[in-house]
Amino acid sequence: MTTRRRPFGRTLCAMITPFTEAGTLDVEGARRLAGRLVAEGCDGLVLNGTTGESPTTTDAEKAELIAAVRETVGDGVPLVAGVGTADTRHTIELALAAEKAGADGVLVVTPYYSKPPQEALEAHFRQVADASGLPVMLYDIPGRTGTRIEPETMIRLAGHPRIVAVKDCSYDFLGTQKVLAHTELAYYAGCDEHVLALYAVGAAGCVSTVANVVPGRFAAILDAFDAGDTARATELQLRATPLIEAMMGAGLPGAVTAKALLGELGLPAGPVRAPLLPAGREAADGLLALYEELVSGSRTADPSGRR
Repeated sequence: MTTRRRPFGRTLCAMITPFTEAGTLDVEGARRLAGRLVAEGCDGLVLNGTTGESPTTTDAEKAELIAAVRETVGDGVPLVAGVGTADTRHTIELALAAEKAGADGVLVVTPYYSKPPQEALEAHFRQVADASGLPVMLYDIPGRTGTRIEPETMIRLAGHPRIVAVKDCSYDFLGTQKVLAHTELAYYAGCDEHVLALYAVGAAGCVSTVANVVPGRFAAILDAFDAGDTARATELQLRATPLIEAMMGAGLPGAVTAKALLGELGLPAGPVRAPLLPAGREAADGLLALYEELVSGSRTADPSGRR
C-alpha cells in the first residue's frame, strides 16, 4: 500500500458547535461531543468550520472552544481550527489566536464574496501561512465562496513549507487528481459522498460533517480499503448514501441537519444561530429514520455507524 501523508490524521469530523438553549456556547456539551467522536472513530477534529457555524461565533468563542476541546481530547488528537474569513488581516488574527489556544493546524477557506483573482488568492494564503507556526489546510469550496483555487495555484502553494493539506469540496475530480499527481499535498475529502473515491486515488482521508452522527462509518470505510477489501469499503460507502444525501444534499445546511439529528439522539447540539433556522419536525423525523436504517444494518446496531 502506498504511504499516505496524513498531517492531521485520517478520519476527521467537522464538528458542530453546541449551544445552550439560550444560544450561548455550550462548553460542556462540546467536551462531551468531542470525546464521543474520538472514542468512536475520529482521529482528528475540525473546529470552527462552517459546520461549526463560524460566521456567527465570536473570536472569543472560537478560542474558548479550541481550548476546551484540547483539554478534553489531550495532545494526541489533531485539532484543526477554521480561521478563514473574507479579510486577510482578520484571518491572520484568528490563526494566531488558534495557535495560542492549542490548535495543531488551521483551515483557511478561500475569501468569499470579493472573488479575488488567483494572484491575490495566492498572496492571501501565503500571508496567513507566514503569520503563525501552524501548518495550513486550504479549503477549496467554490460553490460557497464563488472562487476556485485553480489547480495551478494549488501547485504553486504546495511549495510553501507550512501549506500541507487541502479540504476538497471543488467537485472537480480531474483537477484534484492533477494536484495529487504533482504535489505532496495531503487531500481530505470534504464532501461525504466522495470519501472513498478520493481515498482510492491517494487522498489522506476525510473531513466529514456526517461523522457528527456516525463517527465510525468513515473510519470503517477507510479501514476496509486499507485492508484490501474494496468491495466492503464500497458497500459501506453506498449504504451511507441516503443519510449523506439527506444531511448534505436536501437543501438544508449541514450544521442544521447535524444539529437536528444529534438532538434527536440526545447528544449535545442545541439551536443554530440566525440567519440559520432549525430543521422542522418532518425533516428531523426523516433524518432519524435514515439514521436508524443505517445503523440497523449492523447486527450489533453500533450507533457509531462503524459496521
